[in-house]
Amino acid sequence: MLVAYHGAGATFLPDVPKYATQNAVEYSENGGGKALINNFTGAFGDIFDKSVHKITNVISEGKIAIGGIDFVIKQTSEAFDVEIPEINAVYTHMLGHDCHSIVAGAGHADAIIAQLRDYIAKGYDLILTSHYTPEDLKDAQTKIDYLENLKSIAANCTSAESFKAEVEKQYPNYSGGNYLDMTAGFFFK
Repeated sequence: MLVAYHGAGATFLPDVPKYATQNAVEYSENGGGKALINNFTGAFGDIFDKSVHKITNVISEGKIAIGGIDFVIKQTSEAFDVEIPEINAVYTHMLGHDCHSIVAGAGHADAIIAQLRDYIAKGYDLILTSHYTPEDLKDAQTKIDYLENLKSIAANCTSAESFKAEVEKQYPNYSGGNYLDMTAGFFFK
């Protein structure tokens, strides 16, 4: 099992080897991932499995074979993404072509855009995420367009409230309003 980002749910497959980068371990045990786990526990109570997967194998960036399958680990600031060459796919934490994302300002938007452009350049057939359905390169381009527009909207607004209202006006059918709330907070601290 590859455990990236917020690694709660350790009662699931407890005896299976768990792989993660050291920064993903820290994120889940002490960092932002742990804060999310605590928030989920507060919101959902005992029904939420707050136990954190114990990592048995700390891995590094680069190529690794697990269970006879080659993966390419790409470290991110919080954890890691995974390329799966055998099926021409990539796993990343979030995408969502018709869902708001947590965007921590214009610099973060640019980093996501660069990542998605890299996926397009590599020609992946499939983009897998933790928070959405399987997507493709058309969806990656849709998200790039959204992020570019998000930066433009932010540049023309003076407050989190006006920014959020304009984004909701332009993207009325997008889900993830809680993500938009967080994004507004990052753009307008």
